[in-house]
Amino acid sequence: MKLLRLALLSAVIGLGLQGAARAADPYQPPPVVVEEQPVVSESGFYLRGDIGWSFLEWNGGKDDSAFTGGGGVGYRFNENLRADARLEWSGDYDIGSGADLSTTTLLGNLYFDIPTSTILTPYVGAGAGWGWASVDNGPSDNGFTYSLMAGASINLSESVDLDLGYRFMDITVDGPNVMDHQILTGVKFKF
Repeated sequence: MKLLRLALLSAVIGLGLQGAARAADPYQPPPVVVEEQPVVSESGFYLRGDIGWSFLEWNGGKDDSAFTGGGGVGYRFNENLRADARLEWSGDYDIGSGADLSTTTLLGNLYFDIPTSTILTPYVGAGAGWGWASVDNGPSDNGFTYSLMAGASINLSESVDLDLGYRFMDITVDGPNVMDHQILTGVKFKF
């Protein structure tokens, strides 16, 4: 009986010491989870290149479609606002009577990016500048040009975005304005 009491007493003392040992463990707060912010390049500068297909809408001849391509340099001011200057060429539209039309534009553009906390960033934009319209073996003209844009950028890495977009452009010249609708694919290299 004495042995049983001694065993019970030892068990009670052991449990008490074990509880005291647990109480002496240092407190460790749960880890803090930090939500990742969208990656914005350090300098804000970027280069872009675009190619696509342009659909001419012109009352001076028949409508046609042709290749368009160009490039530019831009700057991101913050998560929502960026601007760029783009030089683009569209051309060899068959406008009838054996003549081809081509256009060159230089535009300053302003974009509003809509953050989504994903790799996809939709945007809308507008641009203004100057455009030149040239007809083979015929007249050339130039004038104020404006554009309206919408699309989405896909973040491929911290320094590269793929851009898919639509752009309407209007070159105001003497006579019928040269208008086109463009479907563009581009790449932005961020610095």
